[in-house]
Amino acid sequence: MNITSQMVKELRDKTNAGMMDCKKALTENNGDMEKAVDFLRQKGLAIAAKRADRSTSEGTIETYIHSGSKLGVMIELSCETDFVAKTEAFITFAKDLAMQIAATNPVSICREDVPPEVLQREKDIYTQQAIDSGKPANIAEKIVAGKIDKYYAEVCLLEQKFIKDPDLSIQDKLNELIGTMGENISVKRYVRMQVGA
Repeated sequence: MNITSQMVKELRDKTNAGMMDCKKALTENNGDMEKAVDFLRQKGLAIAAKRADRSTSEGTIETYIHSGSKLGVMIELSCETDFVAKTEAFITFAKDLAMQIAATNPVSICREDVPPEVLQREKDIYTQQAIDSGKPANIAEKIVAGKIDKYYAEVCLLEQKFIKDPDLSIQDKLNELIGTMGENISVKRYVRMQVGA
């Protein structure tokens, strides 16, 4: 199939990937736009995995103040070079993350950061619910494991659905950005402040 410049432009607009990457994705998938998008997302995952152990000592601090000035978020998003830290895509992602945190109030950045006492309290509640419903112990364990996964998806920033695109998680968006920028990018920390809270 002949890959036109218009097709490449359309894919580039959808994914922010480089021109050559878009052309290659379309060529490998016979011009199928959806398959090309998936191809680029998988490539982003592979790049993210390769770059995960690289140091992120540059970056930006972004803020979001909700209208009425009663709620604010400050976030540190890190990358490998100052060049990437100054790109529009990087800064926009940091701002989107700050807005996400303001809207969803996550407990932590990732699963490993959830305080053990918070996790134990949730497990105890889910276990008691399963017992109260009369489920056998082996079934109750599976129910609790499923509910814990759902809990993580709600309270861990990287596992939350992206508010601007609920088909993707924050981790998916981060992987896309890593694939586009070609650098390791990480969420270092954030603070969410609310008047009266």
